[in-house]
Amino acid sequence: MSDDASPLDNTLSGRDQMSRLWAGWRIPYILKGDDERTQETPEGMTLFEGIGKSGLDDSVTYILWRGTHCYALLNAYPYSSGHLLVVPNEAAVNLEDLSAEAFAELWEIVQMGVVAVKAEYQPDGVNVGMNLGRASGAGVPDHLHVHVVPRWAGDTNFLTSIAEARVLPESLSDTWTRLKAAWPER
Repeated sequence: MSDDASPLDNTLSGRDQMSRLWAGWRIPYILKGDDERTQETPEGMTLFEGIGKSGLDDSVTYILWRGTHCYALLNAYPYSSGHLLVVPNEAAVNLEDLSAEAFAELWEIVQMGVVAVKAEYQPDGVNVGMNLGRASGAGVPDHLHVHVVPRWAGDTNFLTSIAEARVLPESLSDTWTRLKAAWPER
């Protein structure tokens, strides 16, 4: 494609024809350095402490539910629609750093998240997991969190594997509205 071609131009033919998905909303995040990505919070707070204590409306921060020690929110960069996180209010790097109360509530909220995801999205399965430490793949290694990810048979494809792109059928605000309504009572 020439430099002056429109991104919407699909006039290429034969082997040169390729459909393109544009995710321009990702560029501000991509252009930041690693330090900037994790330092978008007030001094002395982790990303999740900053979100939880921001004072913003939960519909803005995509917080689905708040407990005494932990809360659930949508993943800002989800693997699939309905991908949520459960985090302690206070930063902890390791599971053993949590109080018994925070540990119990963390898993209670994970269970509630699974119930909400199943009720609203009817997935074929659900991944529940943690990445503890940067070497394990943790994107926010200074504040542990549990991922709840709805999965469907055949939902993995070449696009994620080779193009590092995902196609999500709904916006985060639509996902928040759906899961907020499906969240079970405690």
